[in-house]
Amino acid sequence: MSARGTVRIERVVTSGTFSLDGETFDVDNNVWLVGDDKEVLIVDAAHDARTIHRAVAGRQVVAVVCTHAHDDHVDAAAELAALTGAPVLLHPADHELWAATHPDRKPDGELFDGQRIGVAGIELQVIHNPGHTWGSCSLYATFLDAVFTGDTLFHGGPGATGRSYSDRPTIEASIRNRLLTLPGDTDVHTGHGEDTTIAAERPNVPAP
Repeated sequence: MSARGTVRIERVVTSGTFSLDGETFDVDNNVWLVGDDKEVLIVDAAHDARTIHRAVAGRQVVAVVCTHAHDDHVDAAAELAALTGAPVLLHPADHELWAATHPDRKPDGELFDGQRIGVAGIELQVIHNPGHTWGSCSLYATFLDAVFTGDTLFHGGPGATGRSYSDRPTIEASIRNRLLTLPGDTDVHTGHGEDTTIAAERPNVPAP
């Protein structure tokens, strides 16, 4: 957990499966809560809505933001929205992927590049990072010196490609042009595994 003042970042790890292109894998996901004692924003609703809801601990949820629509990042989104009354936000380029998991429920709103989402007196900026999926987005919180990258950038470099809706050159360009330009001491909070920093990942992304 990290904090400045009353605004803080909390991690909840949930476990389940990821399925795409006829294959299924066991995965542990990082779910991120950003906020204070009164309100919070949830980054990725993975696997277990009840566990995430318990971590909310009665605070107002301003939004459930989906960094992308792979099933392991959105499978608890509809239930969590029902539990909290919060809207689910997703980039429109991932609506087809979303529908594979939630065919009878659309997201409540859209993410778009440059959008700013307010919570607990701070703002998070949406950065569209296509490549892992076409609608993948990161959230940059300047006040917290933190960026939430979903499955776009990990400790060790770019996220996976090679499956449907993904492309390696695109993800590498997204990271180079939109993430590695952030301050080097920015903490990178990922969709799986351990944190890293922008400076640590600069050598791990190939030059064009």
